[in-house]
Amino acid sequence: MKAERQCGQLSINLPGATPAVVVCHCVDCQRRTGSPFGVLAYYPTNQLTMTGEAKRFERPTASGGVFETFFCPECGSTVCAKSGKHPTMIGVAVGAIAEPKFRAPDRSVWEQSMHHWSRSPGMFSIFHEGVPDRLTLECFVA
Repeated sequence: MKAERQCGQLSINLPGATPAVVVCHCVDCQRRTGSPFGVLAYYPTNQLTMTGEAKRFERPTASGGVFETFFCPECGSTVCAKSGKHPTMIGVAVGAIAEPKFRAPDRSVWEQSMHHWSRSPGMFSIFHEGVPDRLTLECFVA
């Protein structure tokens, strides 16, 4: 399976099943995607192969960490992101995978800034802010 940008210049070969898919409603992800939320499928960094050139944008997080976004310099589309909270994982933009049968999200975070109409009750675990630290490791255990 492959994640690819709209111009085709940048792609990531995916190793198979992802250990976690997360919907994020934080204002930063809304601005990053131009959508009411971002959806990332997380993979161990050492299992991904990126082809093409990516530009990097770094921003601070609400918890004092760093969040990096990697995007195509040609078309501007986000291909992946990396959180300082999970340095061994990369979140691949699910929209870049463009597979309608790709698995549904496991959890929804930062719901305090969620658009009121984007709720799908019972689909996944709900957290009003980011995932609590006590659940951090569970997010990426297959």
